[in-house]
Amino acid sequence: MSKVTGKVQTVLGPIDPAQLGVTLTHEHLLIDLGCYFRAPEEASERWFMDKTLTMDMLGTIGKRWTYNHDIQRLLDTKPAVEELLKYKYAGGNSVVDTTSIGIARDPLALARMSRQTGVNVVMGASHYVPVSYPAGLDKKSEQDIADQIICDVTVGVGDTGIKAGIIGEVGNFWPTNETTRKVLRASAHAAMETGATVLIHPGFHRDSLTHILNDLMEAGMDAKRVIIGHLDGFGDLGLLREVAEAGVTLEYDRFGWEDTNWVEDADPQFYNASDVQRMERFEKLIEWGYGDRLVVAHDVCFKTDWAAYGGKGFAHILENVVPRMRKRGFTEKQMTAILVDNPRRMLTFR
Repeated sequence: MSKVTGKVQTVLGPIDPAQLGVTLTHEHLLIDLGCYFRAPEEASERWFMDKTLTMDMLGTIGKRWTYNHDIQRLLDTKPAVEELLKYKYAGGNSVVDTTSIGIARDPLALARMSRQTGVNVVMGASHYVPVSYPAGLDKKSEQDIADQIICDVTVGVGDTGIKAGIIGEVGNFWPTNETTRKVLRASAHAAMETGATVLIHPGFHRDSLTHILNDLMEAGMDAKRVIIGHLDGFGDLGLLREVAEAGVTLEYDRFGWEDTNWVEDADPQFYNASDVQRMERFEKLIEWGYGDRLVVAHDVCFKTDWAAYGGKGFAHILENVVPRMRKRGFTEKQMTAILVDNPRRMLTFR
């Protein structure tokens, strides 16, 4: 039996699940999304590339995010701590940092931030999306990839001794490719070996969800140990019900994000939900009996997500969404399940 069985593994060590409290299951305290950087063709647009983000840029930066370095990088721990403290002061207790390999995972900094704020931080493992893969990953065997993930969970990342507490976010694009599927299967094997949960970043296409689930199940993964993230953009209720029926936990992780100019290149069936639509989805999913499998977050990953730059920050759900849920008739039991009970179950090692 693993020494963390029945515990939650944070960057400061294992804790009793009862210590988690209110938990956001998909955030990025520090991150570098430079893997998405693409220089624009037009000369008049290239001035955005090295420009420091300022408030007057917020109205148009969404359609330029792939070629502005500053918006893609959350690298400074001092303002990141200030953002995290807003969440703590709003009543938050724990955060899952789903920064996986390829987007500047920083175990030592996460540990420092956890100590500074008193917020429990659970760190992610495995690989992000294909554009972030390290050179040579396609040549590695499934077992080699699984062994690295297992080491991150059981020994620690590199020589830091700081251990991951969840396998994810495991990134996907659509259409998928064999290396991505190999990473997915390796993540499943690592989860079964360690007792950790797998958290998925799906490709933004309806076919991606069922394809990912099939790959995980074929690898032997228990659907009850899987969180499917970024479901905010999937509006097909039939598809959502099909995914829920598989037994996975459903993550709505972009609360506060409603700017439609960010999704112009997405599949036409992908849409940018509002918080009202998210709450409506929860009402329907609870009605169908899935209230014990809903978790939430903001997926703070761009500088525009920080409150200091006009975003909603980490406290938005507690400060703004929860009061609206009460007014809509959500019970305290239902909200506690979403914010406390469901994350606790999924983050407890089996």
